[in-house]
Amino acid sequence: MSRANLNDLQAFVVITREGSFTRAAAQLGVSQSALSHTMRALETRLGVRLLTRTTRSVSPPRLLSASSRPAPCQSLKRAWLSH
Repeated sequence: MSRANLNDLQAFVVITREGSFTRAAAQLGVSQSALSHTMRALETRLGVRLLTRTTRSVSPPRLLSASSRPAPCQSLKRAWLSH
């Protein structure tokens, strides 16, 4: 896995943990705008919506049911490994 992919994954983890692009950007030492562009590019590359954004928070999308969990996870894994 390339260094860029690891950095993108780290950014995703920090964003979801902080629940805010602003706080995550401060922790990672980048601008909020750069972090937002990074996540949009990652979502585009993977073809998966990774974050649900509102004006006040950011979070991973909610899964509808336990039975739906394997499909998105497998899709994300396949997409990630193909890059």
